Amino acid sequence: MRTAVVTVVHGRHDHLARQLAGLARQTRPADDHVVVAMGDAGVRAVVGDRARVVDLPAGPRLPLAAARNAGAAAALAAGAGHLVFLDVDCIPAPELVARYSAVAQDGVLDSGPVSYLPPAADYDLDDLASLADPHPARPVPADGEVLAAEDHRLFWSLSFALTAATWTRLGGFCEAYAGYGGEDTDFAETAHAAGVGLRWVGGAAAFHQHHPVSRPPVEHLDDVLVNGRVFADRWGWWPMQGWLEAFAERGLVRRSGEDWVAA
Repeated sequence: MRTAVVTVVHGRHDHLARQLAGLARQTRPADDHVVVAMGDAGVRAVVGDRARVVDLPAGPRLPLAAARNAGAAAALAAGAGHLVFLDVDCIPAPELVARYSAVAQDGVLDSGPVSYLPPAADYDLDDLASLADPHPARPVPADGEVLAAEDHRLFWSLSFALTAATWTRLGGFCEAYAGYGGEDTDFAETAHAAGVGLRWVGGAAAFHQHHPVSRPPVEHLDDVLVNGRVFADRWGWWPMQGWLEAFAERGLVRRSGEDWVAA
């Protein structure tokens, strides 16, 4: 089964270059790598001949959902039977593609552990595991272990894989979302509603490169409200509750019945 990696990107060229270097070190190389450039003409110079680039126009609110769908469509058109989505900030461990490929089966979403790297001007790819800080809220199964997840809300789009048949069954990401937040939770909820399980795959590790963040992400407040409303209309509850509550503590948003609105 042909495996394709899909990466969406706007900026973060150094991060993309390190990801490409990590993919070049795979024990089981991907058969295809599709990089979707969201309004970023400079991506082609970074990628060179190491991947295929799909250009997608982008406004101020990045079309993350549409970009993932475009990348998947390009991979499927080239014959991929297995899709691995990897965030541009993530450097894959050498066994990531092999581990995802070994356990691939229809009817499940597979997600590997993602650990966070400290700030650095550059990273030694041989030393990433010693620097990594695993996410405290998600399982880190042993190499070769596969754990069934009980809560689809723990799904994240940083690193995950699924068969082409499962992707088609789910219909991809909902393109009503744009900008920061919500589209990956929606995808997981779609999977849950369709009876598609979530599993944690040991050994399919990725390392998230450091970049500055705001906590809470006040620069994305409008996106959180707009995308949260889309999600609530589709599923009946609001995602990103932690961010919304943090915004409320700062007087930036307030509850209005069952909704959240700008204060």
